[in-house]
Amino acid sequence: MSAVTESDLVRWSETLAAVARTGLAFTESLYERERFEEILHVAGEMRTRAADAPPALTLVEEWMRDQGRGAAGYVTPKLAVGAVVGNGDGEILLVRRSDSGLWLYPTGWADVGYSAAEVAVREVYEETGIRCEAVRLIAVIDGLRAGFTRIPLHSLVFHCRAIGGELKGHPLETTDVGWFGRDRLPDGLAGAGAWTTFAFEAISGVTTPTRFDAVRTPVWGDDQGEESVSVP
Repeated sequence: MSAVTESDLVRWSETLAAVARTGLAFTESLYERERFEEILHVAGEMRTRAADAPPALTLVEEWMRDQGRGAAGYVTPKLAVGAVVGNGDGEILLVRRSDSGLWLYPTGWADVGYSAAEVAVREVYEETGIRCEAVRLIAVIDGLRAGFTRIPLHSLVFHCRAIGGELKGHPLETTDVGWFGRDRLPDGLAGAGAWTTFAFEAISGVTTPTRFDAVRTPVWGDDQGEESVSVP
């Protein structure tokens, strides 16, 4: 049996918390509410075993404060949109995020009223000053599994082509920004750079199927099936 990792603890605790909070959103039974709240406390205790986590009670209070009712309380991953932007020299556009200090392609939360591609183009301009056009969707990534984040999120990653603008990082969201070739990527890539292969394939003009995380068999067993797969 493989050793339990910090990433496992984060994923398990977030899953338990989501199940409990969704149950609280729909149940009318006082008995069931007590059971779901107990599960929520267990999830909080589990989460504190991972680094950089607030006290369990604080986590539970945050989860309960954000709790909705009915469909509004159904807990789902947040949705982020990222953009792999290339230039005429085959370089990739990266930002150093102010919140984590890690390097990653421009990315941000999906906003109501905008299509996913529109969010990608806008995020690139806001974070880097570069104007681009969306070419195609190249990946759908589970942020927890990829090691990008400690909260549940799914990220839609678009290949975009730079068409103008002037390189200028966002004063609040980034601490640095730049173009990088594959042989001189900066240290401290988010997700340990697991995305660089498909990113540079897109930039170089190689058309590959959209990538997504493999279905694990079984989902909660030892065989986690962490590799990504692609479909036409």
